[in-house]
Amino acid sequence: MSKTVLLEVKNSIGYITINRPEALNALSSQVLTDLNDVLDQVEQSEEIRVVIVTGAGEKAFVAGADIKEMDVMSPIQAFEYMTFANNTFTRLSDLRQPTIAVLNGYALGGGMELALSTDIRIGFEKTVVGFPEVGLGIIPGFAGTQRMSRLIGTSRTKELIFTARTVKGQEAYELGILNKLVSAEELLTSAEEMAAAIMKNAPLAVEKAKHVIQVGSELPLKNAIRLETEAEALLFSTEDKVEGMRAFVEKRKPVFNRK
Repeated sequence: MSKTVLLEVKNSIGYITINRPEALNALSSQVLTDLNDVLDQVEQSEEIRVVIVTGAGEKAFVAGADIKEMDVMSPIQAFEYMTFANNTFTRLSDLRQPTIAVLNGYALGGGMELALSTDIRIGFEKTVVGFPEVGLGIIPGFAGTQRMSRLIGTSRTKELIFTARTVKGQEAYELGILNKLVSAEELLTSAEEMAAAIMKNAPLAVEKAKHVIQVGSELPLKNAIRLETEAEALLFSTEDKVEGMRAFVEKRKPVFNRK
């Protein structure tokens, strides 16, 4: 039986592909299980510097959760399913490596929530995002109400969720859901170019920056500033800091080694 989530590593980039195109890459329990297995590999990898997440096929990133599976769930089973999904998405969000979602089609419901669990999102004019859940008698259950609110604000999030309205590429970019809007042909190459730009910099510094931004956004400002200061001071003990500053003074390109 083929895996529903694939991992390929190339040029220090980990490519995670949701591989269920016959179901528009819908998130089933099996997909979440396979995604956890892939995240195990990413977490343990010293080679992977940036992660790119996308969906198999040309129609969907992830069209949503598997409604056929959810249709027969009891409230307790639904709670366990949502908890499993949220724990999985939090693992993705908490990866030390920067993550980029390539929204190559529909990213609805659980698919939108998966994309929101990444650091950066790239789409094109035919990307379609949204939360259809209230039309099914439920609400976003994979942290969509929370992550989207933190990204674009509560008022806009309420409108999208209350109306179940879908949003295409240009509007998603204008709302701030997408970081970049490119042509269909440029989707993957744009993500790879961004990954390459990230990987030119000191790995430990990038990882610390991600951690401080994510954790600090949930803290009072004074505490967040303290967190940033402590992280900065720690980086001053690294070989990469010495190399980065010495290379600047010597007017050459730095060679970082994640130490």
